Amino acid sequence: MSDPAAANRPDFGNLSVGDSIPQLVAAPVDRDQLRRYAEASGDHNPIHLNEAAARSVGLPGVISHGMLNMAVLGRLITNWVPQSQVRAYSTRFAALVLPGDVITCSGVIAALEEADGEKRAKLDLVARNQNGETVLKGQAEVALP
Repeated sequence: MSDPAAANRPDFGNLSVGDSIPQLVAAPVDRDQLRRYAEASGDHNPIHLNEAAARSVGLPGVISHGMLNMAVLGRLITNWVPQSQVRAYSTRFAALVLPGDVITCSGVIAALEEADGEKRAKLDLVARNQNGETVLKGQAEVALP
């Protein structure tokens, strides 16, 4: 039986530098998501969970965990290729993500090359909030057939 998803996966020979990968628009960040992430990660820093604690350190209110934001941007990659094809992934945090923010993730092929016997695409990634403000920038490298 063939894998129907395989027909939609990217192929090195059909890509060009400057091509965009399919965007990901995440559901709005909510406090329940922050609570669940804190439980799963063990990161119970009050700036992510307690409004008064966040404001007491100069924040506008609770903020999303940086690693949760990184995971959302990472989903952009794994929606495009299977996780087993990801060779590198890094990010730089650029702005706060607040409850209610809708994060849109996008990526562009920055380079196509061969490395370690594989055909690879290097990607420039960005996550922006609903106001167009960049909240996260990243790079990834993926192996392609």
